[in-house]
Formats: sequence, C-alpha cells, structure tokens
Amino acid sequence: MTFSIKEDGKRLIFITIAAVLLAFNLKTFVRTGGLFPGGVTGLTVLIQRSVDRFFGLELPYTLINVILNALPVYIGLRFIGKKLVLYTVYFIFVSSFLTDLIPAIVITYDIMLISVFGGMINGFVVSICLANNANSGGLDFISLYLSERTGLDSFNLILGVNVIILSCAGLLFGWDKALYSIIFQFFSTQVIHLRYRRYQETTLLIVTDFPKEVCHAIQKTSNHSATILHGEGAYEDTERAVVYSVVSSGETKKVISAIRESDHHAFINSIKTEGLSGWFYRRPTE
Repeated sequence: MTFSIKEDGKRLIFITIAAVLLAFNLKTFVRTGGLFPGGVTGLTVLIQRSVDRFFGLELPYTLINVILNALPVYIGLRFIGKKLVLYTVYFIFVSSFLTDLIPAIVITYDIMLISVFGGMINGFVVSICLANNANSGGLDFISLYLSERTGLDSFNLILGVNVIILSCAGLLFGWDKALYSIIFQFFSTQVIHLRYRRYQETTLLIVTDFPKEVCHAIQKTSNHSATILHGEGAYEDTERAVVYSVVSSGETKKVISAIRESDHHAFINSIKTEGLSGWFYRRPTE
C-alpha cells in the first residue's frame, strides 16, 4: 500500500466534502422528512429513533454507526483493499461526528421534494466516495465485494436489501415514511448507477489509418487490447482499418483522448455495452 501526497491529498479533500454533504443531508432532508436512507446509515437512524421513541434515550449517531460498520469494514479489509478501507473509515468517523455536531435545519416540508433531492444528494455522496477509492461503509462494502467477484453492477441488488430494512421501519413508524424512503433510496441508487461506471463497459469502433498506433494507445491507457478489422470505405472506395475494443466506461474519455493523439482524424463510435461474456481486465482495488 503506497501513498502519493498529491493524489491521496486530493482524495481526502473529496472524501471530506462527501462526509460534510452526508451529514448535512441527514440533518436537513432526512430528519425533516422522517426518512430512513437505507443501508447501515438507515439502520443507524432506525435504531436511534426506536430507542428514543420506546425508551426515551438519545444515543449518539457516531456510536451506533461505528458499531454497525465494524463487520462491513472487516469484510472490506479481508476481501477488497486496505487503502479503500482506510479512506472509508475516515469517511465514517468524519460524517458521523458531523452528524452529531451539525444542528437540525429545515429547508422544506414537502415530503416528495425531500425524498427526491435527499436521495440524489445521498447518491452523489456515495459516488464521490467510490470515485475516490472509498465508500460510505455498510452495504457499499458488500456491494463492492459482490461486484469484484461477479463483475456485475450490484447496486440494484442492494436496493432490494434496503427495501427489507425499510419494511421494518414501516412497521414501527408508519408505511408512508417507509414508502417515501424507498423513493429516496431509488433516486440515490440511480445517481450512483449514473455516476459510478466501474462495472459498466463501452464498446469502441474506430475507423483509422493508423490501427497499430491506436491499439497501442488503448492498451497503454486502459490495459485493454483491441482487434483490427479490415474493411472498405464505401465513399472513397479505399481500404480502411477498424479497431474494435471494449473498455471500462469510466475510462472511455481518457481512452478516446489517447486515440485522438494517435490519429486526429479517427472516426470513433462509442456504444454502451449491454452484456459481456469472457475475460475482461479490471484494475484491482487498492
């Protein structure tokens, strides 16, 4: 496990911003709407409110959240990556501390607006963490573990698990809050799916006069290989080379930029890959 002052410093800044946003979201939208965000965060809120309602005790958010994250952190440490776990533990402690520290703020009482925009902020927070080699803890560790083992985007599976957790909240605090919380989690999941594309792929078809150089650029940038197809340009009736490759969607812009440096006139068609069978390289999680 190696560290770079520039890269890791930048990651810490983004993760800190994400922690502040999560705490702000919990003390504004989530608290005002009486929602349960799902995952360990939602379970922490559920325990807090249950203890307060049935026993009259106010437990610190930090205490509950840290205890509940102990097992997921162990799973991450054991099966995913030490640096990711280190960043995530930092995020958990900072976001938990700020949640206990920040006073409650009311922005709107409209429950639908709270569910939609609160969910979007939550998804944005998680995607910031994932893009910077961390996550928000809890079910995100399990989701990453499943994704690493299966190569599939498992966040929609986590949405199903959250529905079960929220059903318990519905039994205790009313089904209206639970149903709005599902809307909250749905929008959160969609934002994550839109912004975090490690387990999504893009097919590239490049018409070029420099196929060898383009293949080298793809391999150097993404560590993926390519296939050179020989075709014929119908308009000019000349031979053309078509380079075919599949890369991670998160690397697409960087790969296309590298291709442009190899051939300024290359014709590039990028297509969202719906399914992929066979060996596909993924950069290991640190």
